[in-house]
Amino acid sequence: MAGNTENKNINKGALPDGNAQKSSGFSMWKVLVPVLIGLGVVAWLFHREFNADVWTTIHFDPRVIACIALAWLCMAGRDFGLTWRFRSLTDRDITWWQALKVNFMCEFTSAVTPSAVGGSSLGMIFLHHEGIALGRATTLMMTTLFLDELFFVVACPLIVAFIPYDELFGFSHTKFEVGLKLVFWIVYAILFAWTLILFFGIILRPQGVRKALIWLFGLRPLRRWRASVEALGDNMVATAASLRTRSWRWWGEAFFATALTWTSRYLVVNALFLGFVPGADQLVVFGRQFVVWVVLMVSPTPGGSGVSEWLFTEYYGDMLHNTSVALIIALFWRIITYYVYLIVGVFLAPSMLNPRKARPVVADHLIEDDGNA
Repeated sequence: MAGNTENKNINKGALPDGNAQKSSGFSMWKVLVPVLIGLGVVAWLFHREFNADVWTTIHFDPRVIACIALAWLCMAGRDFGLTWRFRSLTDRDITWWQALKVNFMCEFTSAVTPSAVGGSSLGMIFLHHEGIALGRATTLMMTTLFLDELFFVVACPLIVAFIPYDELFGFSHTKFEVGLKLVFWIVYAILFAWTLILFFGIILRPQGVRKALIWLFGLRPLRRWRASVEALGDNMVATAASLRTRSWRWWGEAFFATALTWTSRYLVVNALFLGFVPGADQLVVFGRQFVVWVVLMVSPTPGGSGVSEWLFTEYYGDMLHNTSVALIIALFWRIITYYVYLIVGVFLAPSMLNPRKARPVVADHLIEDDGNA
């Protein structure tokens, strides 16, 4: 009986099959818009800053080619980390191939939606498509959200402790740097607060957080979002019931996979700098990637297109002494970490966004077990 109650609570905030499919309708313009924005900004930057003579100074020798290959390998490590995390969180109820497809589709939807909105929320639909009960899939996606935010909260003090602060924010004393520092710390403060809410909401005091959120969004200025917040609170309560039975080993594996995912993503730029600017301080390159990804969380454009290219060239410009080289590295960076997911997603989306074929629902009994526990 407890299991059935939990299943209903989880599904209250989730979309039923029909609505889920309607909400995730696939259209080509959603792919073309971010591509055109990103390429347009790159073209503008090239027109403004690029010096054709730079091409003569760049030799694609074996070392540079090897470093570009290393950047692709780092991105493969990022995909492995996310795929491993989906496998781990589902207790191996989906295959490696299924987990990889879910990973690619989450990245694809993130690439075609504004960074501030995020596309990974559709992950519950993709997991459901692969046979995971929709209520359980909702629980799992809330868990991945908590793990991602927790990584940023934990990593920031380490980045600031091991990398001189002036190398992150005090290198030029320009308006760009001042604005970047302000945005970064505002976003980090929001992430920290959101992580605390998730921690108390899905681990310690789900009922208390649910009541507090419903009270807060009962105030007149926020009342329009009350229904969504009630669904979020119900999901938190159901998620907490499921996660409290989990072992430290389960949590450790999931967080390690999360850390591997984000670290591998940052190392893509380290590999590119190793090839094009071998004298750059690799620790500073890594730390600035952390800053870039935190700031891109509030990008209003799909997948951060346009904003990311401009931010990269401005932020790393002092390390290169040549804006044209920065543009070349930024272009490789975006191809490896962004455009490839658009291409893969175009081929996967038609099948992953269609109503799933009838199949046995995987591991419904686990929800009941967690509820009974």
